[in-house]
Amino acid sequence: MNSFGTLFRISIFGESHGPGIGVTIDGCPAGTRIDPGDFAGDLARRQSGKPGTTSRREGDQPEILSGILNGFSNGAPITLITRNADKISSDYDNLRNVPRPGHADFTAGIKYSGYADMRGSGHFSGRITWGLVAAGVIAKKIIEPARVTASLKSAGGNPDIGEAVEKAVAEGDSIGGLIECIVENVPKALGEPFFYSCESAISHLVFSIPAIRGIEFGAGFAAASMKGSVHNDPFIDSAGTTASNNAGGINGGISNGNDLVFRVAVKPTSSIKSGQETFDFERKKMTELKVQGRHDSCIALRMPVIIEAAASIALADLYLIDRGINGVRKIK
Repeated sequence: MNSFGTLFRISIFGESHGPGIGVTIDGCPAGTRIDPGDFAGDLARRQSGKPGTTSRREGDQPEILSGILNGFSNGAPITLITRNADKISSDYDNLRNVPRPGHADFTAGIKYSGYADMRGSGHFSGRITWGLVAAGVIAKKIIEPARVTASLKSAGGNPDIGEAVEKAVAEGDSIGGLIECIVENVPKALGEPFFYSCESAISHLVFSIPAIRGIEFGAGFAAASMKGSVHNDPFIDSAGTTASNNAGGINGGISNGNDLVFRVAVKPTSSIKSGQETFDFERKKMTELKVQGRHDSCIALRMPVIIEAAASIALADLYLIDRGINGVRKIK
C-alpha cells in the first residue's frame, strides 16, 4: 500500500503531474523542534539540475498543513505538500498503447484496470520520493545523535561518475549506480526479530523507492565466499566495538552500536531516447519506441538523500518501538 511504519508511520500521496504530492507523518513525538527551513537542504539535494538529470524543475517548497505549531510538533499527524507546476503531460500520451520496457506502465495498466495515471508516470514516478525526503528530515531529528550519510560510489560500473554520465547522455541512454549508506552513532539494540529486524525494516523501505534492484549489509554477497574466521567481527573493547564490520553493524537483526553500513544498487532509468523495439498493444505488432519528455540519464545521481531518508525513517520507527518496549534503556 502507500504507508509504512508501526509507531513512526508515513503515508505518501499524489501523482507526478497531479496538483501536488506530499506525505503524512503520524507518530512524531510532540515537542520535536521543526522549522520550515529545516527541509531546504535535503529537498535541494533531491532536485534535478546536474548534468544527467531531468530538465524538469519544480520549486519543491514544502507547505505545512498540520502537526507543527510555533516551531514544534504538536502530536497531531504532520502533513506536508508541495505543488506541481512544471508539467508537460502530452509527452506521455502514447505510452498507454506502447508501455515503456522496464517500466511500471504495463503492470500499472493491468493492476488498475486502465485507470492508472500515466502522466509523468503518475504515482510510480520518482517524483513521489519528495515525500520520503521530507519525512526523512523529521526522522533524522528523532534518531539523533545518529548521523546518516549516503554517497554515490559509481555510475554505470565506473567510479568516474562524471565520465560515465557524460557518455550516457551522448548516447541517449541511461545508467544505474551503486550507493553506500553509513549510519554513525547508531543506538544499540534496535530491531525486532524475526520479521521486523533492522535489515528487514530498512530493506522494506529502500525497496519501495523506484529503481532499486538490490541491497547488501556489511560484507554483503561477498560473505558467501568468506570463511567464518574472516567474516566474524571480534570485539575489541567493553563498548562492543569490533575490529572489522562485516556484519554491517547488525547481529541477529539487532544493531550492535558499530556503524550501520549498507549498499544499494540503482537500475538504469527505463525512459531513454534511444529507439527500442517493443510491442504496440493497440496495433498488435512490434514497433520502435523513442521515449519523449524529460528524464534522468542517471537517476542514481539524485538518490543518496532518498536512501538516507529511507534509512532514517526505518530507524526512527525501530527507535520508538524499542523505547515503547524497554523505556529508557540502561546499558550494563
